[in-house]
Amino acid sequence: MNASRNAHPAWKQAGRWLITLGAAAALAACGGGDDSNTATADGSLRLAMTDAPSCGYDHVYVTVNKLRVNQSAVAGDSDAGWTELTLSPARKVDLLSLTNGVLEELGTMPLRAGHYSQIRLVLADNSVSDTMAASVQPTGGVLTALSTPSAQQSGLKLKANIDISAGQLADLVLDFDACKSIVKAGNSGQYLLKPVITVFPRLTTAIQGWVSTALAAGSTTVSAQQAGVTVRATAPDANGRFTIPYLPVGTYSVVVASEGRSTAVVTSVPVTTATGTTTVNGTATAIVPPLSAMADVTGALTLASVSGTTTVSAALTDGSARALQALTGGPTVQLGAQSVDAVLGTYRFHLPVAAPVKAPYVSAATALSFAADAPVAGKFSIELASTARVTQTKAADISGGLGAIVNFNYGP
Repeated sequence: MNASRNAHPAWKQAGRWLITLGAAAALAACGGGDDSNTATADGSLRLAMTDAPSCGYDHVYVTVNKLRVNQSAVAGDSDAGWTELTLSPARKVDLLSLTNGVLEELGTMPLRAGHYSQIRLVLADNSVSDTMAASVQPTGGVLTALSTPSAQQSGLKLKANIDISAGQLADLVLDFDACKSIVKAGNSGQYLLKPVITVFPRLTTAIQGWVSTALAAGSTTVSAQQAGVTVRATAPDANGRFTIPYLPVGTYSVVVASEGRSTAVVTSVPVTTATGTTTVNGTATAIVPPLSAMADVTGALTLASVSGTTTVSAALTDGSARALQALTGGPTVQLGAQSVDAVLGTYRFHLPVAAPVKAPYVSAATALSFAADAPVAGKFSIELASTARVTQTKAADISGGLGAIVNFNYGP
């Protein structure tokens, strides 16, 4: 549940999402906050955590110590104006359990009325008392401690857009994208935690439906996308049911991706406040993408520099990659996104060779009618973004059933 990520455009579309409290007594019961702010609190902020589906991991654990909010977007750790919600004891969360709308409730803090622009999520470091406070278990592997950024000491800085008014509750969710946040460190067997988190309002809108239980368990994801960008994603449950919650009003493509299957895309799925939850299909018409061979697209990101008369290339490790596929007549859909290797600057996408199938959404009562998009079978593009550099996009063709190598370079 989709992360890096600063406040998503969805937050701007949703506006300032407020829920009226039923009584002043409810406000008085809210926990957290420093004494000065609590004594004069006008409203409150409720925070929860969710996760986008992971890629290649069985468990991803983080331990939350506290949350901090400030009206200033540039306030430093020791500046005035912070209000804190301390979790006691600290909350250890398996991010991969937070799918299909499941939330980890972190708590509620009273706040003075006003506009707040910064949230900090403070995570616990691994220690003698808990050597796996931040840890990952790759599929088929063992639980491994994560190396964590020094920024965790003062909290991970998240942009926000929160208005607190008297007698009202601002209700936000932190979407911790485990897939993008866990970064492999070369061939060391170690992993880094580079949190990718989106802040969005807890809306009452959603898309739901069913995929076949024949799809590979643990490797199937269902995402709601707009213009080739995943707004939110989830994994189906054991019965094939999926729910993609908290979606801003708009029109989406629902994209089903699974190991050994072609991609299935349902286009023009509407989300409205009047409907609340849009149902794409039922159990009798569960989505079953056709079988497909799979192939890898791999590559490396390098930075070239000139030393005398020699051009030297070195791994560039602050990049992120996306695998995209442009369907005939639209839309473009995203098949994967990841940070490059923290040591080697490499990436890898495991993609279907067979043609994607596409069906327009008509109504919950109308069966989806999928058709293969043969002209784009095995044809993708890889987009590479790096901090303060121009984003690059290159074609990747695996239609012959073989893998492709697509490298990127910045510099002379």
